[in-house]
Amino acid sequence: MSIVYDAAARTITLNTRESSYQMQIGPLGHLLHTYYGRRAEGNFGALHLKKDVGFSPNPHALAAVTRGWSLDTLPQELSGANSGDFRTPSVCAVTEDGRRGAELRYVRHEIRPGKYALNGLPAAFDPAGEAETLSVTLADEVLGLEAELLYAVYESRDLITRALRLRNTGKGALRLEKTASCCLDLPFGDWDLLHFHGRHAMERQPERLPMMNGVMRLGSRRVASSHQHNPFAILCNRHATEDAGDCYGLMLVYSGSFELEAEKDQMGSVRLTAGLLSEGFSWTLQPGESFDTPEALLCFRHDGLNALSQRYHRFLRRCLCRSPFSTAERPVLLNNWEATYFNFDRDKILTIAREARDLGAELFVLDDGWFGRRNDDRSSLGDWFVNEEKLPGGLEPLIRGVKELGLQFGLWVEPEMVSEDSELYRAHPDWALGVPGREPALSRSQLALDLSRSEVTDWIYETVAGLLRRYDIDYIKWDFNRSLTDLYSPALPPERQGELAHRCTLGLYSVLERLTAEFPHVLFEGCAGGGGRFDAGMLAYFPQIWCSDDTDPIERLTIQRGSCYGYPLSAVGAHVSASPNHQTGRRTPLDTRAMAAMASGFGYELDPGRLSEEEKERIRGQIRRFRELEDFAREGDLYRLTELDDKRDYEAWQIVSETKDESLVNLIVTHPRANPRPLHLRLKGLDPAARYRLEGLETFAAYLPEPPEPLPEIFSGAALLYAGLTLPRMMGDYPCVQIHLKRAED
Repeated sequence: MSIVYDAAARTITLNTRESSYQMQIGPLGHLLHTYYGRRAEGNFGALHLKKDVGFSPNPHALAAVTRGWSLDTLPQELSGANSGDFRTPSVCAVTEDGRRGAELRYVRHEIRPGKYALNGLPAAFDPAGEAETLSVTLADEVLGLEAELLYAVYESRDLITRALRLRNTGKGALRLEKTASCCLDLPFGDWDLLHFHGRHAMERQPERLPMMNGVMRLGSRRVASSHQHNPFAILCNRHATEDAGDCYGLMLVYSGSFELEAEKDQMGSVRLTAGLLSEGFSWTLQPGESFDTPEALLCFRHDGLNALSQRYHRFLRRCLCRSPFSTAERPVLLNNWEATYFNFDRDKILTIAREARDLGAELFVLDDGWFGRRNDDRSSLGDWFVNEEKLPGGLEPLIRGVKELGLQFGLWVEPEMVSEDSELYRAHPDWALGVPGREPALSRSQLALDLSRSEVTDWIYETVAGLLRRYDIDYIKWDFNRSLTDLYSPALPPERQGELAHRCTLGLYSVLERLTAEFPHVLFEGCAGGGGRFDAGMLAYFPQIWCSDDTDPIERLTIQRGSCYGYPLSAVGAHVSASPNHQTGRRTPLDTRAMAAMASGFGYELDPGRLSEEEKERIRGQIRRFRELEDFAREGDLYRLTELDDKRDYEAWQIVSETKDESLVNLIVTHPRANPRPLHLRLKGLDPAARYRLEGLETFAAYLPEPPEPLPEIFSGAALLYAGLTLPRMMGDYPCVQIHLKRAED
C-alpha cells in the first residue's frame, strides 16, 4: 500500500518509491503536515515542538491547557485564514453576512485505488493502473464550507499529485476569495527558491535566490501562465547541485493567471503555496455547489536537480499528455514564417515546400497570413476563410500540391483572438472582452474573445473542427498573441465578474478537450507568442509547445535550459532559422543552430532557396542524424552537465537511454576565448561497468586550429563518469560538438 493510515497515531502517510509524505490529525481536528522527504517509517509529529511564541494565538479550546499549540507556528496541510495563522493562507471564503476566513477541521478520509478526476480541468491520468487516491475531507461548520483534499500517489514514479475541491454545505451563498491548490510547510532547513522568469522572446530564465524573511510572490495577471513567470518552482537546499542535495518541485497544471508564494516566517519555517491568482478573483458557490482547483504535481528528490527534472519529464510524457504523439515519432517540419512572413502566394509556397521536401523535411506548415484579408497583423483574426487573392481556389489545391510532393500539411491558427477589422467583430462586437464605456487596450492590433461564453467556445470549436473536417490537415499550430486586459463580460452578473479570468481558462480547456478527442491523429503544437503558455496545462493536450519566438541558438540555450528543469525535451518546439538571426542579428554556424534545435519538435524556419548547395547537404545530414537519434533522445534521461551558476564559456547537456546503452553529449561554445581553459566534461548516467564507443568527434574538426591528439575509440563507463572527457580546443564563432556513445560489444 502506498497510502497508510495509522489510527493510533492519527497519521496518514503517502509513500513513493523513494519519498514519504505524512500528515497528522491534530487534537482539535486541524490537519498538520509532519514530514516530506526521503522514504522513512515512523510518526514524525514529535519533530514539531509545541512552544509558546509571543503574539501567536491558541485555539480557544486549548488556550486554558497550553499556550504552546498555535496554528501560527505549526506546519499546516491546508492553511486557513482569519483563524490564528498569520502566514500565507490557502483558503479564504466569505458568507452572505460577511463572515470571512476559514478554519478547517478533519471530518473523514478515504483511501481508494485509481486516480481522482477534476471537473473541467486537465489532470494527470493513470496509464499503468498504479495510482492510489487519498481523499481527506475538512470542514468549517461556521461558514458552511467543506474542503476535500485530493492526493494521488504514483509510487514507482516518485510523484504525488494534489488538488482541492471546495463545497458549499451551508444554506446561503458562499464567495471564495483564495483557493490555493497546494500548501507545503517545511519547518526546517536552509532553502533557495529556483524560479523561471522572463519576457517575450526570453522566457524561463532560471534564477536561484536564497529564501528571505518574508514573502516572495510570483505569478501572472495575464490570463495566461505568461512569458514573465512560469507556474513551476523548486525549493532546494542551499548547497544542492545538479547531482546532490534535497529538492522539492511544485508544478501547477494550469495555463491562466496564477500565483506562487514562498514565505519564510518568524521561526524560520518555509511555506510554499500555489494556485489561482487571488487578486481580483472571487467565485460564488450556491448551496450544494463545488469548485475544483488546478492540480499540483509534487516531487521530492534527495539527489539533486537533475534527478528531480527527470521524474517530471517521465511523468509529463507518460501520465499527463494524452496525445498519441507524446511518445511517438513526429515529422520534421519546415515553417514558412521567417521565410515569407505575410508576403506569399501559392506558387511561392509550393516552391518552398518542394525545396523542403528535397532537404528531407516531412511536414510543411503554412503560418500566418492565409485567411481573410490578412496582409499584416492589423486585420482578419476571426475570419477563418481563405484569402483567395493569395491562394486561388482556396486551401484545397495548395494542400493537394503539398501532398503530391509527399509532404504532410500543417496550418497556423489563432482562434482565441479577434481583429477589430474583421467580419466576426462587426457581427459580434460583444464577443470581445472589454469594459463598457472604455476603449480597450490593443496588443498586436487585436482583442481577445470572451471564452467564458459557451457560444464563443462553441464557435471556436466548430471553426477549427470545420477546417480539420474539410481539409487534409496533419498539424495545427495554435497561437495566442496577447495578454488579456479589459476583463469584463456582459454574460456575467456584476457580482460574478471576479470569475471571468478562470472561466476563460476553463473555456479554453473545454475547446481543447473536444478537439483533441475528435482529432487524435492531428499533431497540435501550442504557442503563445512563443513560450507564453509553456505549462503543464497545455501539455495535457499538446505534446509540444513552441518554446520561444527567439530562434537565435545561443539565446535558446538559456531558454531551453530553464524549460528543462521541469518540462521534457520532447515538449520543446525548436527550429533552425537563418543566419544572421532575425531577432538578434547574430551569425552562427548551421551545425550549432541544428544542435540547439534538436528536440522532438524539430524543424526549420527559413527560405531553402537562399541556401547554398553545401548548406542543403548539411541539412540533409542533420535530418538523417535526428532520425537516427530521435527515439532514445525523446525517451531518455536528460542531464545538465553544467551548474546554473558556473562561470562557463559553454553549455553542455547529455541524454542517456533508459537501458544506458546509448548516450548523446552536446556542447556549444558560447564565448570563444583566447587562451581558453580546457573543455572538460564529466559525463553522467552511464553504466560504470560498461564500455562505450565514441562517435561524432569528427563533426567538429572544422573548428579545430590544428589536428588534435587522437582520442581512444573506446572508454569505460567508469572513466567517463569519474575522470571525464577533455575535448580539443575549438575556435571560431560558436563552435559545437555532438558525441554519440554506444555500448561496445565485448
